[in-house]
Amino acid sequence: MVDADAARAEARRDFVARAGWGDAVESLLAGDASFRTYFRLRRSSGAAVVMDAPPPLEDVRPFVRIGRHLSGLGLSAPDIHAVDADRGFLLLEDLGDDTYARALDRGDDERSLYALATDVLVHLAGCGKGALVEGLVAYAGDTLVEAAMLLPEWYLPAATGREATPDELHSYRDAWGACVKALPPGSSTLVLRDFHKDNLLVLPGRAGVRACGLLDFQDATSGHPAYDLMSLIEDARRDVSPAVREAMIERYSVGAGVADRQTFAAAYAVLAAQRHARVIGLFVRLLRRDGKPTYLPHLPRVWRLFDQALAHEALTPLRRWIDRHLPPSARTVA
Repeated sequence: MVDADAARAEARRDFVARAGWGDAVESLLAGDASFRTYFRLRRSSGAAVVMDAPPPLEDVRPFVRIGRHLSGLGLSAPDIHAVDADRGFLLLEDLGDDTYARALDRGDDERSLYALATDVLVHLAGCGKGALVEGLVAYAGDTLVEAAMLLPEWYLPAATGREATPDELHSYRDAWGACVKALPPGSSTLVLRDFHKDNLLVLPGRAGVRACGLLDFQDATSGHPAYDLMSLIEDARRDVSPAVREAMIERYSVGAGVADRQTFAAAYAVLAAQRHARVIGLFVRLLRRDGKPTYLPHLPRVWRLFDQALAHEALTPLRRWIDRHLPPSARTVA
């Protein structure tokens, strides 16, 4: 492992030198729930960021494709200065450290921050079909169902001390199939998938929607426009005030021209339940498979959000499954 880490560091130094930054000082910037790691490069003339995404565990090409597309739409994704897709390295514009998470922690106005992020989504909606990237797999139908399988596959064993039975998995999948089949239609748009406080940056030197920096969008798909709005205001890692939540739904609905609010609300509820089910299972998998316990303290919040979504009539089949197989006493893992 030490030899592999040393070889990876040497490969990264070679990439940085070839990109013309060999004189820069490197420092660890961040890691995330994936296998990607980020390093900041500093020198007298400025700073840049290296994404280290080792193949075959990661692939930098989707980040490059989506990032350049977002920049072309007038949004603030990092400029991409150099690419080595075969070895899994990118040299990126350094947009700084001022994430929404830090801004909120220091007391910046919650409503203003979320309004700006919501306006980014309104901007994408206003781009119409131009927001889409050719060839993206739609985050819809069976794809939504399979992503939600993380809950019975990982959370249920942790909560009950046994694996889910084939019948339980089958009935869970059927329940989700019924919910997704009833998902109200909406104009498909670019869905960034992880649009929340940890992946948004405050960029005060830029105007309009460009004042919101975008990170971690490589898993973008096409899908229902309610998804990213829900991801923003039903954050697994932070309680968003109910007043701000309702204000942002209204802001988006007006700005994006949502004609049928009731239909949009049903889509929002189904997608919220899907995301929260996936995240509940994901957080347990990150612990058990990847040795990352950092996310477990957020499970009670995600369960509250999941229960909130399940209250919608569009989720009746899934709510019945959850009540039967994961009653309230099983909705917490020590």
